[in-house]
Amino acid sequence: MKTELKAKFLQHLTQKKKDEGFTLIELLVVIIIIGILSAIALPSFLNQTAKARQSEARTNVGALNRAQQAHYLENQTFTSTLSDLGVGIRDSNNYSYTAAAITSITSGVANKASAGNGDLKGYTGGVFKDATAGTTGAILCEKSTAGTGDPGAPGTVSSCGTGLTRMQ
Repeated sequence: MKTELKAKFLQHLTQKKKDEGFTLIELLVVIIIIGILSAIALPSFLNQTAKARQSEARTNVGALNRAQQAHYLENQTFTSTLSDLGVGIRDSNNYSYTAAAITSITSGVANKASAGNGDLKGYTGGVFKDATAGTTGAILCEKSTAGTGDPGAPGTVSSCGTGLTRMQ
């Protein structure tokens, strides 16, 4: 009986060693799978952060457009001085904001968000006077390519300029 007990104990010990831990190959397979998934997910993640930063510019240029419309309603002219609008939009690490007359300050103004780094797209908004109706119209345009610099100005209330795409 003692021999049977020894045999069972030895079987138990050999079986126990087989069930312990992971082999090197199993660990390498898991690391490779995680690496592949990371390589797929990382570009998508980086793209999402750029989109989040760009939403700042879209929101602020839209607010500047609405403020220009209100300023025109009160003063019968647009302004190229953002502090005159009273919206409190400040330059950030991502974007700097400016306003400039398109043809003359009484007929149209371009509100611009110039990207602070090369990964972001610039935005420009235009507010135009409709001479026949006595109202104003606005447009928001996105620069077609990412990069710093002046995003340009919209052509009319219904079309963006060269290198710009109309936002909905």
